[in-house]
Amino acid sequence: MRDGDDPELARALEAILFASETPLSLAEIIRHVGERGDLLPALQALSLSYAPRGINLVERGGRWQFQTAPDLAHHLRTTRETVKKLSRAAVETLAVIAYHEPVTRPEIEEIRGVAVSGGTIDVLMAAGWVRPAGRRETPGRPLQYATTPEFLAHFNLGSRRDLPGLADLKAAGLLDREPPRELNLPFSGGSE
Repeated sequence: MRDGDDPELARALEAILFASETPLSLAEIIRHVGERGDLLPALQALSLSYAPRGINLVERGGRWQFQTAPDLAHHLRTTRETVKKLSRAAVETLAVIAYHEPVTRPEIEEIRGVAVSGGTIDVLMAAGWVRPAGRRETPGRPLQYATTPEFLAHFNLGSRRDLPGLADLKAAGLLDREPPRELNLPFSGGSE
């Protein structure tokens, strides 16, 4: 019998994942069900069995969770959602962290070309998309930042490898915009 065909294991996995408040890693699942061979085929088989249903079993960033089928989410919205827009600085900072993690604040500033306010990183951490990722072993030991599994889940990414590449961004027209023209103003410094 293959690992994905064990009905008792499938039931145990369902119960653990359904009751969990947070997505579970493979190691956390093993702590609950014990060593029962390779659990990955069982999880994948269970995921396939839930694919046509109202809830789906998904893996995001190495963690497994049940979520509402994307095409049915509108049925669960009973109140109007308040959409909070991120500032341009927050979006740029999030992109730098996602593409370059782990990255320090000075590295983010170097890539963006402007200073990063502490509030920008705080907003991303409050959203649950960014986390501290240790300290860099360089003078001053700056704090490093990385994305979280919540970031992957929110943007429906299986892993960071699913982030759009340069070709994808160009195809979407996001890199074809002309940069703002510099203003050629006469210098009006002090008197000569």
